[in-house]
Amino acid sequence: MFKKLFSIKTIVAIGIGAAVFIILAKFASIPSPIPNTSIQTSYAFLALMAIVFGPIAGGLIGLIGHALNDAISYGSVWWSWVVVSMIVGFLIGLVAKKIDIESGDFSKKKIITFNITQVLAQAIGWLLIAPLLDILIYAEPANKVFAQGFFAVVSNIVTVGVIGTILLIAYAKTRSKSNSLHREL
Repeated sequence: MFKKLFSIKTIVAIGIGAAVFIILAKFASIPSPIPNTSIQTSYAFLALMAIVFGPIAGGLIGLIGHALNDAISYGSVWWSWVVVSMIVGFLIGLVAKKIDIESGDFSKKKIITFNITQVLAQAIGWLLIAPLLDILIYAEPANKVFAQGFFAVVSNIVTVGVIGTILLIAYAKTRSKSNSLHREL
């Protein structure tokens, strides 16, 4: 089972995924009026990787990518938000088999499934877990962390809903549909 979860392909995907997550978080984020919160395109990429490689890869890409980005950018890691990045990647990855992006089919039904899942994952993470961990671990004021969580959930839902869906549609188009090959007579 360990070999199946951590194939060479999955390990490479985790490493490259974490690196791309860092690059997007550092250079493709948009500042916001909420302190220490920005509009992140990195979560759209995280969603793509979670759907392609599954929940373990999605969780580890979120964990490693966010932790390293914090360490590089700020000199310390804000663990409450790192944990949420891991949870969001993991939860989105849970529907990878149901969506089966490798089939080349990313129908409207699958797009809806993906977006319902990402909305629920983001809401659980940014509206509930991140603020509560900020209060418990860092003794942050509740009004500040819930405002940050609200901004993060709205911006991440929009970026993953738009950019993530576009990435998945484009990726699905690169896959061969299972019934696309026919034998010539």
